[in-house]
Amino acid sequence: MRGSHPELIPEVEMGWFGWRAKDTVADKAAPPGPQAILEDLARRIPRYVDDADQGKVSYPACKQTISNADDVRAVWDHTRLEAMRYLMLLPQREFELLAEPSRQAEMLEAFLRQQPHDDTVIDFTGATMSDIALAIFAGFNWLSQCAVLAGVEREKFSGTLQHFRKLVVLAQQWWAMDGAGPRCRQMLEQGEKPPLMFYLIWTDYTRLSKEIAAAGLARTIDRAAASARSDALVQAVPRLQQAGEPDDLRGQANH
Repeated sequence: MRGSHPELIPEVEMGWFGWRAKDTVADKAAPPGPQAILEDLARRIPRYVDDADQGKVSYPACKQTISNADDVRAVWDHTRLEAMRYLMLLPQREFELLAEPSRQAEMLEAFLRQQPHDDTVIDFTGATMSDIALAIFAGFNWLSQCAVLAGVEREKFSGTLQHFRKLVVLAQQWWAMDGAGPRCRQMLEQGEKPPLMFYLIWTDYTRLSKEIAAAGLARTIDRAAASARSDALVQAVPRLQQAGEPDDLRGQANH
């Protein structure tokens, strides 16, 4: 089931079938839920696109010059925004269905039926579930394109869609079980991540964007070898490896 990418199966997958997610701790503050993240994306992505159009940020983010840990954070964060923007383009806020438990079975089935494409420019068809699938593919295509530009080792992003499809099949099995809806609500209340389509996408987009940021950091370290700046950047490597979200690097810049 895990194919050639065992490291890519998210830890939360174990929580889908009865086990608690590995990183869930009773006294840990609950992370924002899927709807809260989507609301944040709906605000941030249009601003980011405007900033990119006006030249206020490097675009694509994978080409940004990295000088410190905060630049690494920005590349990771902005690359993920670039991938998620396709879903935010869905009309009438249809992206909210990604986190709607009652629509998951329909959405997962539609995704598995949809023929993958290689485009980063798409035309929506007006069929909501098909359009969601088209937007997901476009996001993966964008990340693969950025990975090539950033010099990510091919084995770290090749086969991504095949891996994602396996996750969708697992999620489909989970939603077909009796009591999936109440179990989903319970997991969300406990700060866990049920196999909502949103979390499937968010997990893979986050991982790929992080690989792109890491490749940019490694490239910069190579260019700055034996300098004081290189030492500071090297110190950012373990922090990036341990980070689960771009904001985990906030405030750790070394100027």
